[in-house]
This record gives sequence, C-alpha cells and structure tokens, in this order.
Amino acid sequence: MHRYILSILFILSFSFPQQLLAGSHDVVTGKFTVNGVCEKCKKRIEEAAYIKGVKYADWDVDNHQLTVKYDSSKTSPDLILQSIAAVGHDAGNIKATQAAYEKLPACCHYRDGIKKH
Repeated sequence: MHRYILSILFILSFSFPQQLLAGSHDVVTGKFTVNGVCEKCKKRIEEAAYIKGVKYADWDVDNHQLTVKYDSSKTSPDLILQSIAAVGHDAGNIKATQAAYEKLPACCHYRDGIKKH
C-alpha cells in the first residue's frame, strides 16, 4: 500500500507542473497607444482594459502607453481596445465615438488640447 501511494505521488509530481506551464504559454504582453491626459483617465483606461482574460494593465500618463498582459485564448488586443474606446478613449487604431468622448469629464477631453492637471 505504501509503495502504491508513493507511485501515485511520483506520477503526480511530474504531471502537475507541466499542466501549470502549459497554461502560461497563452499569456501575451502588448503595448498600445491610448489617448488621455490625467490620473482620472489612467484609472478609467485601466479599469476598461480589465476584461475577461486580462491579467495586468498599466497606462502611463506621460507617454500614453498602455501595457497589458492577457491570456490570448480568452481575449484579444481588439477586444481590449474596443472596451477602452467604449469609455471614451481612442485606443490603438480604434477611435472612441463622439458620444463616448463627450461623456468624459471636461478635464479629460484630450482631443481639445487640454493639458493634464
């Protein structure tokens, strides 16, 4: 009986780490230009980027670069950028609708040339 349990543990010790590693091959890092002007924009952009499959999102206020880590089997860059555009921020090659843009607070109207505060 003792030998049987050890055999099972031995087999599991080799299969379990491989299962963990197999899932990690789908995680991809992407960088995209997203327009905005301030910390309020940062919060809104990052929250919009966190759709299903996104593991990490960070938008840099100064260089307008969004860095995301996502599971490519669950989402895509287009879906992430569409989610951001839906809250009013031009993201990559996806432009926010005028209606979504106008819902932004006045201080976040990046198209109007307003400087960050």
